[in-house]
Amino acid sequence: MVRNISLERQEKKKDAFVKLANTRVNLILDTMDLLGNLANKNNYCYSNEQSRQIIDTIERKLKFVKSAFDGKVVIKKKFELL
Repeated sequence: MVRNISLERQEKKKDAFVKLANTRVNLILDTMDLLGNLANKNNYCYSNEQSRQIIDTIERKLKFVKSAFDGKVVIKKKFELL
């Protein structure tokens, strides 16, 4: 009986992971599309340094997320364009 409860709990956790992963990854992808719109120089003016800062920040965060999936501690911090 205890084993069945544990298996049921594991299945619920797997289902929750899949549901949240689908939602969150799609949200990130949609947001990245919006961020990509900022690259349109007909609508916006930015320096190479500013675009590099944005890309570097995103790449650094992706490395942190990869580390989290490897079981390492992730430090959360906010972005601010200088």
